[in-house]
Amino acid sequence: MLLAGCAVAPPQPAASGPEAECREVFRRVDQAVAEAGVQDGMAARVAGFPYLRASRFLASYAGEEMDDARFADWMSRMIALGRQAHAIEVANLPADRAERLGHSLWEIAPGHAWTAPALADCTERLAAADYSDPARRSALRAAARVPDDYVTGNRVLGLYWLTRIPFAAGIRDWHREVSVTFSRPLDALPVAGRLTAYAPPWAAHPPFGPLLARASANPLGIPEPRGDDLEALYRAFAPIFIVDTATEADLPGELGWSEGGLPGIVSSRPVVYRRLSHTRYEGRALLQLNYSIWFPERPRSAGWNILGGRLDGVLWRVTLAPDGEPWLFDSIHPCGCYHQFFPTARAGLKPQPDTPDETALVPQTLPRIGADARITLRVAAGTHYLERIVVGAVSPGAAFEYAFVEDDALRSVALPAGGRRSVFRPDGIVPGTERGERWLFWPMGVPEPGAMRQWGRQATAFIGRRHFDDPDLLERYFTLKGMNGE
Repeated sequence: MLLAGCAVAPPQPAASGPEAECREVFRRVDQAVAEAGVQDGMAARVAGFPYLRASRFLASYAGEEMDDARFADWMSRMIALGRQAHAIEVANLPADRAERLGHSLWEIAPGHAWTAPALADCTERLAAADYSDPARRSALRAAARVPDDYVTGNRVLGLYWLTRIPFAAGIRDWHREVSVTFSRPLDALPVAGRLTAYAPPWAAHPPFGPLLARASANPLGIPEPRGDDLEALYRAFAPIFIVDTATEADLPGELGWSEGGLPGIVSSRPVVYRRLSHTRYEGRALLQLNYSIWFPERPRSAGWNILGGRLDGVLWRVTLAPDGEPWLFDSIHPCGCYHQFFPTARAGLKPQPDTPDETALVPQTLPRIGADARITLRVAAGTHYLERIVVGAVSPGAAFEYAFVEDDALRSVALPAGGRRSVFRPDGIVPGTERGERWLFWPMGVPEPGAMRQWGRQATAFIGRRHFDDPDLLERYFTLKGMNGE
């Protein structure tokens, strides 16, 4: 009640004229999307600015000093997220709802017979008005916030301050188990089936410093490579996956909507989903490349098993220094679980505070990554846990070549009976992937713990608060050496 009483809505422009019409356009679109249950849960809506969406990375700039050029650049990136999200949501509307929406928009915007042009025109109008108004600029700074993916009410009801103590002990036990696994010689790791390699399309590995410098030539200095440059980066740093294949649960494939009405692996074609992201270190934006591989399930073992269920996967991320050399790698499963860091020799672990909160698990440190090196990930059968990271000269050998697919493609997937839908619910969770652990872990505040999640919705700590896309994540735990490549 106190928080509600202190909340101040951003000032709204006069409720008449073209701007009012445009706000009504967005209201009707958002209402149709909500009624159909096809809201995209990746980027957060910005209260009072219906054409914008924000990521945690972009929200981190809200409180900083920005001249006109930097503010315009910051705003344009949220506009791009908004355009993308609305395009996906409208594409996922059932045909009859989309048709009714078009007729509804014609009533207030007669110049547009289709939803997309109406949204594009209104985005330009509202953005121009908001950019030119100092009060609206200030309101945008205050509104550009991304809520965390924790349910505080669950923590209160679950007596978090007490129950976190045994949870913290369990997490420490898991850290020790991981350390034991990574301490074994590579050839001593258990093999339950056969080792199957999946390699990316081969590509040369030239120095990427000049490329990143070109890609950062914008007011905010955010590296944003495109076209052939981005393709070269993706190929150069894509890992080789060596999967212990004991059952069909260990065969990676393409994610989509199955005939049973739930997302699942719909093709045995080896696919790796890729995504570009950013983090910040000492105020500077750094480029990150993300690679996700999906499996049909994590099998339930004999007896009472709370971790098994539909779908599983591994998400691998590389953070590049401004000179184009990897600084650090980290990984999670799509549930946000099992977060592990793999720093190179150019990253040092900071002293960690003596608190129950989860700290950085570093099961293996890596050497400085040379231009001819390729990262290979050893993946366990069944659990799909990472067991070892191997760095060496590229020699794919007898391996299946996987195909790249953009991770955003999962936000609008063809349905077997026609139409399109995201594999993620509006809250970012993949339906049907719930785990039994949710009945025990709910006091930690993570919604549906163990369920697969969308990018931007992955809480990675049960004790404390941490997200895979937190812009200060690396700075929280590591000292990154050689900002200028030395």
